[in-house]
Amino acid sequence: MLWKRSQRGFTLLEMLTVATVLVILASAVIPMVKNGITRQQEIELRRNLREMRTAIDNYKAMADQQKITAPPVANNGYPESLEVLVEGVSLTGKTTKIRFLRRIPVDPFTGKPQWGLRSAQDESDSTSWGGGSVFDVYSLSDRKGMNGIPYKEW
Repeated sequence: MLWKRSQRGFTLLEMLTVATVLVILASAVIPMVKNGITRQQEIELRRNLREMRTAIDNYKAMADQQKITAPPVANNGYPESLEVLVEGVSLTGKTTKIRFLRRIPVDPFTGKPQWGLRSAQDESDSTSWGGGSVFDVYSLSDRKGMNGIPYKEW
């Protein structure tokens, strides 16, 4: 079978055109993938913060109702640390423990299960823990969210 010279394959111009189109498509997709990853990390951060804050609130409610062994009076009913929420606290008059968290969640932006803590006596925007009790938690990441607010302020 005889092939004509023009039917053997692609020309250099056709190859360059296809390569150019692929580069344009790739340059449009890469930022969307990066934004998708960041958005997913932000969703995980919100979920982790909500989980820990709910555990702190549940601990406080049970301490106020005297259903668990009371924390020191200076703590105003808040746990001494996040580890207390994981280890559990004895129910009043019983030997069984109630746990408020299975584990301390990992901060998706730092990759560590370490969080900034605020006590009830600290200012609401404080970045140093006064110790004693855990009233609130925040991310230790220095990055800003897609909404322009630093993750430390979430």
